[in-house]
Amino acid sequence: MPARIGTTAPLRTRREWDAGVPSLSEAREAVGALLARVRPVPARRVVQDAQLVVSELVTNAFKHAAGPFALLLELSPDGGALRIGVTDGSPDPPRPQPPDPGRIGGHGLRLVTLLCATWEVTPHHGGKQVTATLPLTVPPKH
Repeated sequence: MPARIGTTAPLRTRREWDAGVPSLSEAREAVGALLARVRPVPARRVVQDAQLVVSELVTNAFKHAAGPFALLLELSPDGGALRIGVTDGSPDPPRPQPPDPGRIGGHGLRLVTLLCATWEVTPHHGGKQVTATLPLTVPPKH
């Protein structure tokens, strides 16, 4: 069953960081706080997946682009998915790395691809936004 919210207004939040290091803990807390307002509350695994996706996207933005940075979290109109948007000051799209179990790092976009239904890059003035859509239901085990 899709999540329901008690209002017709979109359920969303935004965090911004000028320069320097974006706060990963603040970004993860924003996800937890937003998803705690969804009814029924998503499963713990879904919340953890959303926090992991946010961590990966914010970290990629910081490592590979200039600030300012912004995080936009928004519940889909039907309540079944969370849209996670991260903006940065680089026009260059992220590039997934080939699998290499011996490499430290470079696995973030693969995780985003595995956990999210979609992800896309949208250019904007002086940079881009990477937006991932994460389903709020745990897929059945096969």
